[in-house]
Amino acid sequence: MFYLGDDILIKKILLFSCLIIFIPFIIVTIFIRDDEITFNFSSNSVVRVYREETDTIDKVPIEEYIVGVLAGEMPVEFELEALKAQAVAARSYVMTQIERSINKEYDVVDTVMNQVYLDNSKLVAAWKESYTDNINKIKLAVLSTKGEYIAYNGKVAEALFFSTSPGVTENSEDVFTNKVEYLRSVDSHWDEISPSYSMTKTFDIKEFYNLLSLNYQDELNIEITSKTSTGRVKKIKINGKELTGSFVYSKLGLRSTYFEIIKDGTKIIIKNKGYGHGVGMSQYGAQGMALDGYTYDQILKHYYTDVEIKKF
Repeated sequence: MFYLGDDILIKKILLFSCLIIFIPFIIVTIFIRDDEITFNFSSNSVVRVYREETDTIDKVPIEEYIVGVLAGEMPVEFELEALKAQAVAARSYVMTQIERSINKEYDVVDTVMNQVYLDNSKLVAAWKESYTDNINKIKLAVLSTKGEYIAYNGKVAEALFFSTSPGVTENSEDVFTNKVEYLRSVDSHWDEISPSYSMTKTFDIKEFYNLLSLNYQDELNIEITSKTSTGRVKKIKINGKELTGSFVYSKLGLRSTYFEIIKDGTKIIIKNKGYGHGVGMSQYGAQGMALDGYTYDQILKHYYTDVEIKKF
């Protein structure tokens, strides 16, 4: 037999017990997330990625593809705003490739031929104990810009990018065939922070001639016959034979066509600046701008002239 007061006391005890049990659960559920950010990418677009290593084609949701490209194309240590700029540029680039490849087997190759794409298994192997922190940072950059792309005159822009400029980017027609209005030469003094901003390579004179398929001569006569507006070598005469800057760059294993050749006794010294083709967004320039407080959209609008950031 018990009284009404006893019933109230029992209810209070049960309520207190429930609070003790469930409050920690609520705190853990709301405030403590899993080690790795997990979310489902939803999109009506997939990217058909040709995997060179396995000679297969993977169909990857576009935002998941951007995660893999961001991890493969830009150092994860970069500022978040630089990573976000890269995510939007990579998304814009692949959108143009999807449009062009509608009647082809695949849209992009997973190498520098298009954009370097690394799947999750490669990232786990490469990052090891840093995987969770790194992938969360990459995913945050992608989520923060989900669906955003660069547009020029209402159309998706082919947002080319590269590692490091020698202090200024290139006009598209000076490097490739066509003049593209949003791929104009702009200042990029921030690139001085790049480890690839300036480098020197030294060759034995015989090795130098062999690499360029030239006949050996003791004397070395250099004449640059054509340059871009920013100083990259387009054409050069070496002992009377005209070569393209890209040929010399490729054969000598240089990092860009911005170079100077100096003979020092039996040695040839090449002074080289920048890394990559130089058109579009400089990745180290984007990092420098981010360090200076620029946002990702400001970075993109600096490197791509008169563009808009849109969202699909």
